[in-house]
Amino acid sequence: MDTTELTSPARPECDLSIVVPLYNEEESLPELMAWIDKVLTGRKYEVVFVDDGSTDGSWQAVQGLKQQFPDHVRGISFARNQGKSAALHSGFKVVRGKVVITMDADLQDSPDEVPELERKVVEEGFDVVSGWKKKRHDPITKTVPTKLYNWATRRVSGIHLHDFNCGLKAYRREVVQAVEVNGEMHRYIPVLAKQAGFSKIGEQVVQHQARKYGTTKFGLERFVNGFLDLLTIAFIGRFGHKPMHLFGVLGTLMFLGGFGLFAGIGGYKLWAMYEGASARNIADISAFHIALAFMVMGLQLFLAGFVAELITRNAPSRNVYLLKDQI
Repeated sequence: MDTTELTSPARPECDLSIVVPLYNEEESLPELMAWIDKVLTGRKYEVVFVDDGSTDGSWQAVQGLKQQFPDHVRGISFARNQGKSAALHSGFKVVRGKVVITMDADLQDSPDEVPELERKVVEEGFDVVSGWKKKRHDPITKTVPTKLYNWATRRVSGIHLHDFNCGLKAYRREVVQAVEVNGEMHRYIPVLAKQAGFSKIGEQVVQHQARKYGTTKFGLERFVNGFLDLLTIAFIGRFGHKPMHLFGVLGTLMFLGGFGLFAGIGGYKLWAMYEGASARNIADISAFHIALAFMVMGLQLFLAGFVAELITRNAPSRNVYLLKDQI
């Protein structure tokens, strides 16, 4: 769908934007929208529904909600399922609110939490406020992996949030416009925000509702992909603009280690020749092959860092930085 019309500067700002990614949530959408409108009665707000290639009647439900709430509902529909990160990214591109709230469409996130999340951003100056589902209504097959995932993310990112995966979050609009969300990166928006320079990140205990309709979309594949994306974020955040600092150091250490081992073998061979003692052929010594492998791998890592450095130095975003202020 072309978003040119949605991003037109002729469309006025509003106080609050709520982005709702959805996939096969036809039954819950009318109830969710009615709940949101009840909480925000009299407010200048918009709800951006992003249909991620649903195969049920979800998009028709969004179209019906547009007729019912013409001043508040906007919609984007993907031709096929692209994932939650893609849905959020598309929603973030078109929001007009000064504060942006994200929530899931399955009614497990309570719209009653929206005013307090918004207040923390507007009055307390937070860049990001993440919901914390302190008491969850999920099966143990989801809660245990979630706890493990949250622990690992805290360790890697240095951000002390209890629930990175909570869909209910609040942002200043500048934050969502500064981060790029893809893959399974929607879990790590607070991490991406911190890397972009938005360091005031907090959390709010929120109510977690039991799923009323449909089935969970959580599975082993999403869990594994989440950890792989965490490693990607950690690497890019630290070495994205200076890959040689990683590959070059590792390559040099491996090459020097292999060269040192090779030099030791050569010294042993020369000593044996000097003493007139018999010594095995160098090629028959297993350490020789280990040394050779270390030298070759070290050289390859160094060259990989060199190539990565050439790529990053010619990337369009090489010297693009987010400015806090300008006079």
